[in-house]
Amino acid sequence: MGWNTWYKFFCGINETLIRDSADALVYTGLKDLGYQYVNLDDCWQLTRDNKTGEIQADPKAFPSGIPALADYVHSKGLKFGLYSDAGEKTCQGRPGGLNYEEIDAQTYAKWNVDFLKYDNCYNDDIDPLIRYPKMRDALNKTGRPIFYSICEWGEKDPWVWGPQVGNSWRTTGDIDDTWPVILKALEAQASISGVSRPGAWNDPDMLQVGNGGMTSLEYATQFAFWALLKAPLIIGCDIRNMTVETFSILSNKEIIAVNQDDLGMPILRFSVDEGREIWGGPVTDGFVGILFNSADLAPTIITCNFNAFALTGLWNVRDLTAHKDLGVFQNSFSQQVQPHGVFVFKLTPYKNNEEKNFMQIMN
Repeated sequence: MGWNTWYKFFCGINETLIRDSADALVYTGLKDLGYQYVNLDDCWQLTRDNKTGEIQADPKAFPSGIPALADYVHSKGLKFGLYSDAGEKTCQGRPGGLNYEEIDAQTYAKWNVDFLKYDNCYNDDIDPLIRYPKMRDALNKTGRPIFYSICEWGEKDPWVWGPQVGNSWRTTGDIDDTWPVILKALEAQASISGVSRPGAWNDPDMLQVGNGGMTSLEYATQFAFWALLKAPLIIGCDIRNMTVETFSILSNKEIIAVNQDDLGMPILRFSVDEGREIWGGPVTDGFVGILFNSADLAPTIITCNFNAFALTGLWNVRDLTAHKDLGVFQNSFSQQVQPHGVFVFKLTPYKNNEEKNFMQIMN
């Protein structure tokens, strides 16, 4: 969990922005909710040292240097991330990491970097299974724990080889701040979500929540799905100037708790029928899921049958968005879901007791 510069600021980054955004993670309370990484994306780097080959930051944008910036981020109790590319150049034409893996890894470790996003531009058509393991090996040699985020865009099925190479891998290209693109990215997860496990995660790209291209309902849908799919929750908006609605979506403690659940199991899609989708999966103390109305036109009733999840008996149903229990249900429950919206639920086993007058069972 953390924040990244790209989708809001693109190449318009500097050390003041990064410091202010680190401060914002703290004073908004997002840090305490688990958002810990402050990640610079493309355009922080400018050139390489002619003698040593060491990567050099843009001196105008980062006059104090990257090590000082990393120290500032760490002083806030946060972690610091950088971007590079498994090609000769980054996507914005800055120096890439291809053939500089050893020196770059040592540099990042010396700078106390905690996270590396490694992109896929200008790769000379070299197989990713040649390029990405080189940086993995170089990072491991440093002895510093650095989260390795493979950004191969899902081109050559990184969910197959990614678990042996990195900590996460992009399953899609960059996602625009539009509903059709989010829906396409979500559909791409349906057949591969089960691959994720602790330490090795599918990454359908960062959160667009708060960037202005979608409705609050659509942003809430992206956040819920990304969280329950156990994707990295990397904020992409200006956290210094969030609306109340944006903060409310990003700070949902119960949905964040599912994302961070120790079991680390992503939800799977169990059914899809004319825009009515049911997703679900286990957590340490029960079962969670999403009822999703992917259609465009009207609210729809979606019925969740427990036997589809191989669940029997009585279950308490909790609304994780509204933070309230709906009651105890047997066999199924139903909810009306708005177009492009979700109902995010948690099922916990109901334990029978003597006070049966308080029991509400709905078939």
